[in-house]
Amino acid sequence: MISLGVILLIVGLLVQNLSILVTIGAILIVVGLILNLVPIGGSRRRVW
Repeated sequence: MISLGVILLIVGLLVQNLSILVTIGAILIVVGLILNLVPIGGSRRRVW
C-alpha cells in the first residue's frame, strides 16, 4: 500500500493537472504506515 501511494504521488507530481493523485497517494502512504505500525489484534500473547 505504501509503494502504491508513492507511485501515485510521483505520477501526480509529474503531471501538473492531477492533484487528486497526489491526495490519494498521500492518503495511501499514511494509511499504509498506520497499518504497519499498529498491531492488529493486540500485541499481547495470550496463554491459556
